[in-house]
Amino acid sequence: MPTAPPHVLHVVTNVGAYADPGHATGLWLSELTHAWHVFAERGFTQSLVSPSGGQVPLEPRSLAFPNIDKTAKAWLANPTQMALLQQTASPDQIDAAEYDAIFFTGGHAVMYDFTDSEGLQRITRELFERGAVVSSVCHGYCGLLNTRLSDGTYLIAGRRMTGFAWSEEVLARVDKLVPYNAEARAKERGALYRKAALPFVSHVVSDANLVTGQNPGSARATAKRVARLLSAR
Repeated sequence: MPTAPPHVLHVVTNVGAYADPGHATGLWLSELTHAWHVFAERGFTQSLVSPSGGQVPLEPRSLAFPNIDKTAKAWLANPTQMALLQQTASPDQIDAAEYDAIFFTGGHAVMYDFTDSEGLQRITRELFERGAVVSSVCHGYCGLLNTRLSDGTYLIAGRRMTGFAWSEEVLARVDKLVPYNAEARAKERGALYRKAALPFVSHVVSDANLVTGQNPGSARATAKRVARLLSAR
């Protein structure tokens, strides 16, 4: 009998501003669209979940030159795909057994609502412990910072990983706006954090079924690494 295609669960944010409401943020759109395109090309099934369910705001800077690209523009011009960002599932609607991988997208907004979502932690733990792929790009790794396995240890403890670097926060001039230093927190939890020699270049780190990308420019490469793992099964 033919097997069903892999099913990937993308995690997106519900937050539209920093703690200072005068500074807008949200989903960094290309981090979703690059990965979505990679998985769609391979015939994978894809779904969206957010910490609260419902609407997903978009990071304004991700919609402007030079950050926006043809995949993001195509998404914005597609009413069906835009509708997906108005009606995301909440974690309590997700049965982890139905998915083969989870992909945490980024944007500074996720620093506020990914980290302490018990629902997302449940899904991630269940997927990871049965050998499914857990992945993130850029700030998406904030969704992994507080996730513990069934034995009480942090999922990222002792594992190689990457994510948006503190030096990149400084260069992006948001180091005074962000609520915490995600790189430092990952290290505090025992992660074997790695970053590229140069900021903002594509960089992907794999450790068994954990796949992480450093920054927005890493989304496509991260998704391709995930796709290779799923296709090999």
